[in-house]
Amino acid sequence: MFHQTKREGSAALIQALFRRVAWLLLALVSLLAPSLAQDNPSGLPLPRFATTRSEPINVRVGPGTKYEVAWTYLKAGIPVEIVQEFDTWRKIRDVDGTEGWVHQNLLSGTRAGYASPLMANGEIALRSSRSDEGSVRARLGPGLKVVIKECDGSWCEVTASHQDQNQRTASYSGFMRQEELWGVYPEEVFD
Repeated sequence: MFHQTKREGSAALIQALFRRVAWLLLALVSLLAPSLAQDNPSGLPLPRFATTRSEPINVRVGPGTKYEVAWTYLKAGIPVEIVQEFDTWRKIRDVDGTEGWVHQNLLSGTRAGYASPLMANGEIALRSSRSDEGSVRARLGPGLKVVIKECDGSWCEVTASHQDQNQRTASYSGFMRQEELWGVYPEEVFD
């Protein structure tokens, strides 16, 4: 009888030890879960902005060539937002909110965006300095694509190009308010 009591005591001790280890593992998993959920193949933050690298680019309904083509970008340099990653595929969102998948090699880290006036049908003043008092270099219409050089959280330095009826291209560089630009996040800073 003495041996049976000793075994029962050992079994209870082992069960208690297993319970403690299980709780410890559960605690560790709950601490690591947020970092695991944010993990992605590139290690870069999500979401983030990028541009299309080449032309044409097929955007697919799923992450792989076996999925149907949803639409095709015919020009390079189109700004898109990367919202998800799967292996070497990136789920992108365009300025209209439409989503699809492209291979990572078809995207570039170059930053570009679209003029998005706060007032409907308004224009954005491209200024000579990071100030509302800076002289106006150009007026940008809604949806005009710009290349973004840097942003300080309030203002972005951009270059806008325009082609006239005679196929002559004019480029304008200056500063615009960050809040009037699709292609950067509010208060995002980069150079």
